[in-house]
This record gives sequence, C-alpha cells and structure tokens, in this order.
Amino acid sequence: MNIPFISEEIIDHCADRLSDTEEYYTDAVENMKNQQPILLSYLFSENFQMLTQEERDYMLYLTLVIWESVQQVQISLGGIETENIEAKEEKNWQILNDSKARMFKERLDGFFQNTTQEDLLAFVEDALVEDEEEQIVTKEGKELLFIGLKTVIDCLCD
Repeated sequence: MNIPFISEEIIDHCADRLSDTEEYYTDAVENMKNQQPILLSYLFSENFQMLTQEERDYMLYLTLVIWESVQQVQISLGGIETENIEAKEEKNWQILNDSKARMFKERLDGFFQNTTQEDLLAFVEDALVEDEEEQIVTKEGKELLFIGLKTVIDCLCD
C-alpha cells in the first residue's frame, strides 16, 4: 500500500496546526489511538525507555505530524500489527548499522536511497539534527528517535 507523496507543504501545515492549539493536538492523539492503537503503543514501549521525558514528548509530537500528514493524502489505512512494526524496525537498524559513516547526518544517507517519502524523512532528520539550540534531543537519543520515527513512516506509508 504505497500512499501518495507527502510534500513539505503538507508536513509544515500539519506541524503548525499541532503546535497552534492544544485541542487539535489532543484530538490527533485520540484519533491515532482509535485508528492505530498498536502503532501508538509502540511509542510508549520499552524500546524507548532510555529516552528522556522531553525526548518521548518530542517523539509523540513528531509522530503526530507524520500521522496527520498521512491522513491528508490517504483517508483509510489498515491497522498496523506488532509483527509489521518489528520487521520494519529491524530493517531500519540494519541500514543504520551497515553505514560506515561516522557523523550522524551522514549515517542517514542510506535511508534516502529507496524512500518514496523523502520530505517526511527529511522532516525527521531536520527535527533531530537542527535542534542544536534547544537541545531537546540528546546525542544518545538521536539514533533511537530516528529509527523509531522512520519505522512509523514505513508502517504508515509502505
């Protein structure tokens, strides 16, 4: 199930709406909880316990931006199962671990080679790399957040 391309404009619009009002943010969480409960529970799984609370909150926000962006181009999605999440996450860790690059940003290059959702992936990369001033994301949390968010994209878009 490949969904239509999600443009930077759609992503920015969804990010702005989620940032503007708490009510919209709460509704988005509830919507995702009703339609993709297994995917939402993945975000709160033990996989991400080493993240700080701020990083987990940021991951939820970024996931909601991805979720809302997908909703803009694809009305209905089937339920995502745990096995699907695990398989996609394992594949993503393999790509990251196979990279010989030393710098985080360069290690992500392999993910862009076969993606149909380059703007979504760039959104995630930018959110994790261009965060230097606010330092929401720790050095240790970057890889874990990227793999988690890339897995969410794969589950919703493949």
